[in-house]
Parts: sequence; structure tokens; C-alpha cells
Amino acid sequence: MSRYAIWAAGSLAAVVAVAAIASARGGGGGQAIGEAMRIGGAQPAPPKVSSPPASKGQDAGARAAQSSAAFDSSKAYEHLRQMVSFGPRPSGSAAIHQTRAYITRQLSSYGLTVQEQPFTASTPLGNVDMVNLIVRLPGRRAERVLLTGHYDTKLYRDRVFVGASDGASSAAILIELARVLKTRAHDFTYEVVWFDGEEAVCEGWDQCGTKASPDNTYGSRYYVQAAKKAGAIAQLRAMILFDMIGARNLKLRRDEASTPWLTDVIWAAAKRLGHGAVFADSRTEIGGDDHRPFLEAGIPSVDIIDLMDYPQWHNQECCDDLNHVAAGSLQVVGDVMLAALPEIERRLLR
Repeated sequence: MSRYAIWAAGSLAAVVAVAAIASARGGGGGQAIGEAMRIGGAQPAPPKVSSPPASKGQDAGARAAQSSAAFDSSKAYEHLRQMVSFGPRPSGSAAIHQTRAYITRQLSSYGLTVQEQPFTASTPLGNVDMVNLIVRLPGRRAERVLLTGHYDTKLYRDRVFVGASDGASSAAILIELARVLKTRAHDFTYEVVWFDGEEAVCEGWDQCGTKASPDNTYGSRYYVQAAKKAGAIAQLRAMILFDMIGARNLKLRRDEASTPWLTDVIWAAAKRLGHGAVFADSRTEIGGDDHRPFLEAGIPSVDIIDLMDYPQWHNQECCDDLNHVAAGSLQVVGDVMLAALPEIERRLLR
């Protein structure tokens, strides 16, 4: 099953209508996106849902006793909640500017320097300005291990989509991982990257694009292109992608396209920590995602994603909001990733 095989009939006509509105008003891609969001209705106030309880052993007293280098799901969940409060965050929108500013403020508060990688994407709605965010955590070696995810949400004109798991969870876990990894010694340089433009502008993943010019993965494709131009591809030793990892009933299956040894290391770490039920041994075919441009460039890559078991994806069932995500899921993924990274480095040093 391809990742984006399910989409509503008639969506192309809707996109064309939005583009026509923008064209008639003399607007570009960014204006078309704004128009689509206005047609979709006013953005809601943040969902009035209390944060779910932290996982066992993570109460306030235990957290206070932990090292500053421990992953804290309460921090990650608060980042997720804040991003959801901005409403829909498609590329080029005012809300994604807010999201970008929020991510930058949080990282700056940890003493980290955020590099912006701006580019203009040619989309079915015209040119849209997009920005990848990059934080580099120097190691003993210049070669890089990438920890990545996207921070945009799907554009809709007929529904309000706030992307609590699909967009906010990946962006949130990366902020917390950057905070933790800043305090830890490591051989390889870690580069934490927030991709813009993962989502297709048209409703279907492959609806409007071509193989040569896809309507999706704009930020990850631009990152790889820039690395190739800089002659830096050989320095990119591994790429780890987080996408949709916030679901309350989280289940992560092995993506068939991901690099087997990298998947094996992460899933083995999950078993050691007692999270084999979350990191399931069953396999799935995700289809397109931000790891594909890296795989095509010969970089070992893995997609950590809960797609097939999350019916709220793109609001197929209502809704991808705070009611359907949990801090405990972020804790599991964060702990597993921190346990797996040393072994990933050992494999790369062989």
C-alpha cells in the first residue's frame, strides 16, 4: 500500500480553484495557500485538552532527580501543544512562520545556533518560499548523522487540519533531542534538521507532480541537492527520519524501503528497553517520505513512522489533534533513539 494512496475525489478541481483565485488577484503560491486556509474556515483555538499523564517513572519527583541529559517527554509534549495552537501550518503560511520562530526560540534558549536554509519551491500553486532549519552538534568527526523530521502540515481548503502527530510530533521530538544531545559526547557530528514542504500541495501525494518534479518532499530534496552542490554527500553517513510518532496507541512498523542495518539497530534498542510492542517486527511499505531523496543519494536512511495504524492521518477519521497524541509515545521514541545512537556510531566506525 503506497503511503498516500487514499485521497478525496475532486481534490484537483479544488486546488485549481484556489490557484485561480490567487491568479485573479495577482497572487503567488503563498497567497494561494492563504486563500485556501480562509476558504477552509477560521482556525480553531487550541484544543482544550489536558496533557496526558507522563509514562510510569516520569512523575515530577523522578524528573527532578534525572540528569539534564535525559529525554523529557513533558518538554516534548509542550512543544507539540504549542505548535498545534498555531492552527494549520502549511508551507508559506503565516502559521508556519510562527512555528519556525517558536522552534528557533526554543533552540536558542539552549544555547544552540539555528541555521536557516531558505529556498523557493515551484509548486502546483506557484512559487512558495520555504525554509529548512538546521542545528549542528559537533562531534569528534566532521562526518554527520542526521536526525530529521518535517514541521509543515497538509494544506486543505475544506477542513481544519492541525497535524498533532503529522507535523508537530516530529518537530517537537527533534527540539528535545537537540537539547539532550547537546550535553552528550559523540564521535560523529549530529545535524538536526526540520524540513519544510514535506506535504504535497495537491491533495494526493502523486496527484500533481511528476517523477522528475514531485509535488512533495520539497525540503528534503533541496537539502540533498545543496549537499551535492557543496560536495558534501560523502559526509552524510546516516539519516534518521521521524514522522507521525505521537499517536496514543503508537505502533511503528519496519519500512521496507529503509536501510536494513539501520532499522535493525533501532528496533534492537527498542527490544532492550522493553518497547517491542511499539517497535513491531511487522513490515510496511510507506511509499514516499523525506528519507527517499537520501536513499536515492546512497545515504543509509530509516523512516520511523506510524502511518498504517493511525486512522486520524490527514483527518481520515477526526481528528489529528491533541486528543489522539500522548507524551508517553514521545518518551518511548526519544528513549529508544538515544539508546540506539551509540550503536549506530559503532557500526559507522567499522
